[in-house]
Formats: sequence, structure tokens, C-alpha cells
Amino acid sequence: MTIRVAAVQASPVLPINREATVDKACSLIREAGSNGARLVVLPETFIPMYPNWSIDLSNPMEWPRNLLALTRNSIQVPGPETARLCEAAGSAQACVCIGVNEYLPLYEGMLFNSLVFIDADGTLLGVHRKLTPSNRERCFWARGDGTSLRVYDTAVGRLGGLICYEHLQPLNKYSLMAQGEQIHCTCWPGWPNFPNGRTNKHVFDVQTRSYAIEGQCFVVASSMYINPAEGERAGLGNASWTFFGGSMIVGPEGDYVAEPVYDKEAILYGDIDLDRIVLRKAAVDLTGKDHRWDVLRIENNARPYAPFTGTHGSQISAEMGINLPECAQRGGDAGDRLRVVEAELQRLREQLEGGQRTFS
Repeated sequence: MTIRVAAVQASPVLPINREATVDKACSLIREAGSNGARLVVLPETFIPMYPNWSIDLSNPMEWPRNLLALTRNSIQVPGPETARLCEAAGSAQACVCIGVNEYLPLYEGMLFNSLVFIDADGTLLGVHRKLTPSNRERCFWARGDGTSLRVYDTAVGRLGGLICYEHLQPLNKYSLMAQGEQIHCTCWPGWPNFPNGRTNKHVFDVQTRSYAIEGQCFVVASSMYINPAEGERAGLGNASWTFFGGSMIVGPEGDYVAEPVYDKEAILYGDIDLDRIVLRKAAVDLTGKDHRWDVLRIENNARPYAPFTGTHGSQISAEMGINLPECAQRGGDAGDRLRVVEAELQRLREQLEGGQRTFS
């Protein structure tokens, strides 16, 4: 079937403002839906913003103040802001993937770089938390866990997503491709251009097109653009405002369905035909004729990353949002849980057989 998809390239509302940025996100979702988009993808940490400032050792109190502002403007999943996003998705009749800073009130100061997935009827599907924040991002965000590396069955097909430099880690990508992903959402902050002339433009372009080729899928890439003048008015010291955008939509052969756009706000649209996935798989078929899972497989530790186990640990996990909504739980539905158990049994059999060969 042919589906219209949209990649949003936009700036959050600055200075940092959660409510105004949620309003803008809902407006963009409804606009894209009114133009026929059945999937709308928004950038990494669009709500409330990407924390692009650096720590200034000559001004040591600036860092904690910025962290406090970011924390108080971040959102809970589920929570009132996600309820508004779900309402917008339902009214637009469009699936949504949007990047947010996710706040966990159980642990003050704990934030995640997260993607929120919403179905076209407004149902909150789940949340993906960035597994390993990159470079200085570790000063802002905690690490996610294997519970959120999953592909969702949605109104537009099997949908998954990753964040920024997660796309440079092959096992992250393969874990989604191996689940039969048809449409992939790649979300970036859209920066930086470095003072020495180095840029991430080509990195974003290459990884987006290579993902589509490797996974024989469509990729909807959303990246931020921030006008430098607007950024300066945010009043954040040591912040770079080279958010150049670069959003695009790519087909299974690495072709542009919608070519990259730079240095302006825009909504990119593309009509994608899922039959193209089958046509591409005539040449290469990662999850079918060409797989060798008897030779190479990956093991996903889909257990919650929590400080406790047992009854108290289950309560902590629930408060951390690990098992909310239900589809984000380990294993998902009964069939998924059975497959997890079967995989664990197979792993134990292989270990046992290996031990027997050693003794013989």
C-alpha cells in the first residue's frame, strides 16, 4: 500500500519552554495530517530542546542551573504532555514518532533521551530510551535498556526508530531490522558544524541511506533546525547554534523519496509504496533468503535496568515507567513472552551441549 509520510524539520520554542513546544508539536502533527501524512516524525529531544550547551569550568554554577531548567521542562511518559500528543495524533489520524527529554520523578535529576511512539488512533505504543548517550551527553542523560529495542505494529506498518549516533552501532540497527521493520524513524538534533570546518551533514546523509539499503526498508529522517538568532535569544552560555537540519525520506535502494533540506524549517512529504520492499528483497533479503541466523545471531537482554529485583524491584520498575504502557514491557504479549522463554531455553541447551562436548 502507498502511504504518505512526513519528516518535520523545526525548532523548539526558545527560551526553553515545554508547554509552548508541546503546542508547536501538536500543531505540526495536525498540519502534516491535514496534508495527508499517515506518519509524522519529529526530531530528537524536540521537547523541550536538545541540551547543546557545554560545561564552563570558569562558571561552575551555570551547569546545574541549566540541568534544573531542562529537568523542569522535560516530560513524563505517560503524562499530561504525552496525552496531548496522543490527542493530536488521533485527530490527525497519523502515527507519530517524536523525540523528548523524559523525566522520572522517582529519581530527581534522572533524564532519558527518548522517542515516543503513538499509533494513528492516538494510542501510546511505547518509548525508546537511547541506550548509550554520546560523548558529553552522558552528563545529561541516563542509559536506556533492552526493553525498548522493539518494532511496533502500527496503522502504517511495522515501525521502529533510533536516535542520532545509535545509528553508528550496528547491533542496535540489526536488532530492529531482524524484527521485520518496514519503516524506520531516525531522529537527530541536526548539528553541529564545528569551528575547524568538520560537519555532521555527510554523516547524517550516509547513515540514513545506508540504513535503508541494509534493512531493505524506508527511512524517515527528522532533524532540528534552529535559527542562530533565535538560539542566541535563549540566553544559554557555551551553546552552539549550528542546527542545520538535513531531514530527508529515503527508499529501500538508498534513493531520496524527499531530498535533504537544510537551514530552514520545513515539513518534508513523501509517498512510499511498501511493495518496493518486496521488490528490493529480490536482490538482498536480510530477514528471508539471505539470513544466516544459524551462524550469526544477537542476544537482546530485554530485562529492565533497575536497582532492585523481586517484588520491590517490580514496584520500582513500574515507577520508572519500564512497564508502562503494557506494550513496552519485557516480551510484550503472550506470544512474545513465549518466544523470549523459548530463546532462553535454546541458549541454555547450547551452553549445556557445549559443556558436554568439553567433557567428552
